Amino acid sequence: MIKYIGVCVGPIQTNCYIVYNDETMEAIIIDPGDEAERIARKILSKNLKPVAILLTHGHFDHISAADELRAKYGVKIYAPKADKEYLRNATLNLSLDFENLRVEVNADVFLEDGQELDFIGKKIKCIETPGHTPGGMCFLFSAPDNLLFAGDTLFRDSHGRTDFYGGSIRDLRNSIVDKLFVLPDETEVFPGHGPSTDIGYEKKYNMILWG
Repeated sequence: MIKYIGVCVGPIQTNCYIVYNDETMEAIIIDPGDEAERIARKILSKNLKPVAILLTHGHFDHISAADELRAKYGVKIYAPKADKEYLRNATLNLSLDFENLRVEVNADVFLEDGQELDFIGKKIKCIETPGHTPGGMCFLFSAPDNLLFAGDTLFRDSHGRTDFYGGSIRDLRNSIVDKLFVLPDETEVFPGHGPSTDIGYEKKYNMILWG
């Protein structure tokens, strides 16, 4: 059975998710945005075995602990290909603006739309959802799990900002409506910030529909 641990980290309260198979205890880490030691303590508390780090996009508050955790567990970092320069550029990933720090991450594997990953005994579909950044990506565990890790694409009642460099409200709306709202209503959505939701609820109430 697939389970998850949510850890809210860093100055912008980013949701990092540790998703694991409770039979094999293998785990993936999604968006380790800060506080690597705290994330590691959560992993140790369940005796989990990380096998990969997945990044939904290239902003600093989703990537800042990735290098430290990669070194600790000897795993690879997987990130959207279209956000490659954001990972490596402290201006684009906003770390200079928000934290006056230079966060730079080099991913091991770059992902493209529709690509399928095979971790923790599950197939994970990569859904490219540009708008917040050019390469924003959601990770879908299809039925029977129906779990979507949405980064800063889709929030409860809302969506990611589009006023940063490379953002586009038109692209984000198309991403949400054309790629996410076609998923089953019961699909649980785990966003990069704030509480979880589901596709059925967002199809009725999300503000992207009224913008």
